[in-house]
Order: sequence, then C-alpha cells, then structure tokens
Amino acid sequence: MAVYFVLALLLMNYDDFYDESKGEYWSLESMTFWQKVNYIGFNIWQIINLIAIGYIIYRIIKEIKKRPTTLAINNWGDSDKPKV
Repeated sequence: MAVYFVLALLLMNYDDFYDESKGEYWSLESMTFWQKVNYIGFNIWQIINLIAIGYIIYRIIKEIKKRPTTLAINNWGDSDKPKV
C-alpha cells in the first residue's frame, strides 16, 4: 500500500502541471521523463501485485488439494475395524 501511495503522489504532479498543448491527457507524449517513469512504474507494480496474488491463490489451492479427507469419510463402513 505504501508503494501505491508514493506512486500516486508522484503521479499527482502530472495532474497539476498537465498542458493540453503537449498532447492528449495521460498520453506519454504529454509527460516529462520522470512522469513517464512514475506512470510505467505504477503499471509494473500492478502487474507484480497480480502475479503475487495469483501465486498466493495457487499455493492455497495446492495446500487444499494436499490435505487428506476427513476421518469420517475415510472410515466410512469400517465400524468393526480398530481405529489407528
């Protein structure tokens, strides 16, 4: 969240000093070098977060699939056998 906060503050510089004569709003032509760096960094940070969320979901699903089923289901119909 801190990275989003910092990048958003840096991108507010673009909003404050946007000049219509330099190009369309949010186009790279209307940005200075550092505004472009901030804009591209913000998009890269979003991609990194999506990859991280995907990895976390993958690990959770992998962990759920690895768990054994419950004992009630495993021992279904085995009431005369000793339980281990």
